Amino acid sequence: MSALTVVLALLAALSNAAASVLQRRAAAQDEGRSGARHTVVRSLLRLVRDRYWVGGALLLALTTVLQGAALAVGSLAVVQPLMASELLFTLMVGSLVFHRRPDLRTWLAFVALAAGLALFLGAAAPAAGHDTADPGRWGWAGLVLFVVVTALASVGSLVRGAPRAALFGSASAVAFGGTAALLKEVTGRLPQGVGAVLTQWPVYATGVVGVISFLLLQSALRAGTLAASQPALTLGDALTSVALGWALFGEEIALGVRVLPEVVGIALIGLGSVGLARAPSV
Repeated sequence: MSALTVVLALLAALSNAAASVLQRRAAAQDEGRSGARHTVVRSLLRLVRDRYWVGGALLLALTTVLQGAALAVGSLAVVQPLMASELLFTLMVGSLVFHRRPDLRTWLAFVALAAGLALFLGAAAPAAGHDTADPGRWGWAGLVLFVVVTALASVGSLVRGAPRAALFGSASAVAFGGTAALLKEVTGRLPQGVGAVLTQWPVYATGVVGVISFLLLQSALRAGTLAASQPALTLGDALTSVALGWALFGEEIALGVRVLPEVVGIALIGLGSVGLARAPSV
């Protein structure tokens, strides 16, 4: 777990948090200007001319670059759990932009998530694996991901409220974990040359799975509150990435007596996610 990997992953999380806050500010201003008679298309056309929305879009592009760079020099089992720190950065940036001072409960959630990340990564001590996966493993991994995402989304479509949000959040998390694994595969093939990478399937699969992940996320957010979907999103992405890192790239985490602190860390991450998702600043 190199310092460069940690720094790049944290910068990606910060960039993603700032993007979310800026685009939320743009959307809030647009809601204040527009009425029910305005269509979604017209709202979008206004948003693309809003400096905050454009700034958020640019930061989202920067997030992808930083995440790709982190995955190029580090493992999935390190980068994706660290991306959960986005909630911490969202709290800080959102508090400044929206002038909402966090209360004691929010700060306790902040500490729980931060401590959980530190405890899990410290106990797991993820070991670096291969830059690319054995081609034969991608077929099985893709099939498992497809079955799991389809099952979660299908069951989610049959229920309403918080269970629907949690199930779609879980489906989105698994898909985002798959997207990160594909992005790592792309960065691992870059030494072959950009031209060669563009003729291979991983770069296009990354785009397709990324879009599916985004659409599932929108379904989760529409289905219920952030407090219902965020724990599934945070934990699901991290755990899926750890599993894919082991199955595809040969990454390993410490087990044995370290399982207990790892489980405690995961529990703290979940509790912190719930608390921060309920915070007005987030």
